[in-house]
Amino acid sequence: MDLDAMLRELVRDWKRINRAITRLEAQQAKMESRASPRRGRKGMGAEERLEVSRRMTEYWRARRARAKEAGTDKPPT
Repeated sequence: MDLDAMLRELVRDWKRINRAITRLEAQQAKMESRASPRRGRKGMGAEERLEVSRRMTEYWRARRARAKEAGTDKPPT
C-alpha cells in the first residue's frame, strides 16, 4: 500500500470518527436538556407567598368561626 492511499484511508476514518463524535455529543446534549437540573419543591415568588398567606388567613378565620358556632374553643382537627 502506498503512502497516499494510507493517508486517504486515515483521513476517511478520521472524518467518520469525527461525525460519530459530533452525533454523540448532540445526543448527550439532548439527554442533558431533558433532565431537570433542579429537584425538590418549586420556590415561590413574593406574590405567590402573599396569595397563599391571604388564602390561609381566610381559611383559619372561617375555621375559627365554625368552631365558635359549634361552641368549642379549638378548631376541629
